[in-house]
Amino acid sequence: MAKPAVIVVGADKGGVGKTTVSRAVLDYFSANSIPTRAFDTETPRGTLKRFHPDITEIVDMTTASDQMKIFDTLNSASASVTVIDVRAGLLSPALASLRDIGFLDAARSGQITFAVFHILGPSIASLDEIAETANFMAGAKYFLVKNFINNTSFFEWDQATYNSYFHRIKDATEITIPKLNELAYEQVEVASVPFLKFVANKGHQDQAANYSFVLRGYVRHWLSNVWGEFDRIKLTDIVGSPEKASARKSQE
Repeated sequence: MAKPAVIVVGADKGGVGKTTVSRAVLDYFSANSIPTRAFDTETPRGTLKRFHPDITEIVDMTTASDQMKIFDTLNSASASVTVIDVRAGLLSPALASLRDIGFLDAARSGQITFAVFHILGPSIASLDEIAETANFMAGAKYFLVKNFINNTSFFEWDQATYNSYFHRIKDATEITIPKLNELAYEQVEVASVPFLKFVANKGHQDQAANYSFVLRGYVRHWLSNVWGEFDRIKLTDIVGSPEKASARKSQE
């Protein structure tokens, strides 16, 4: 049995599109036939759960009882991968909690695969977040995610400053999430379905839908580019599932 894998997706700043990235990650694992469960820490009303209700549970990650729901079940859960969508402002405190309960030590010793997708905003505040997060990254795969979903411009004013922060974390890897057509993004939001189901013209219960052919095309193209980034970093290998299904066929 493969050791459990935990992926934390978060940022200390709000409005950077972290849940969009979590949704794309869940679709990627689904297309690659990797059993996955998710926890949405935006309590009491989660955003991720609206799109992936069947595999997502809303939790308050600041409480010991809900931390137990996540981490005491890692070895007994049917899903081999756990994705945690951390609400805005909670990334650093969440990582501190993982340190306090011994999770980071378990990851460092190889008992658990641990990865962090740190969604960056376009300000110096996000650079300060990198410095803060660096203290917790021993034993973790660390990904700095530039999410252009909101048409963001990143650090164009001083690339050298950005690079100086980026290189503080050994083996950090950049991921770029391209911009999605605004109307297509809005229609997926209205439909409240995973990107994969929108592309397949299906509702939550796989019933036939009537989404725009054009907008489905935009989402398909965008999702292919995002998954290209996940392929590049070998995300399936990281979580211990080197045998990949044909993700591209699942989009059609």
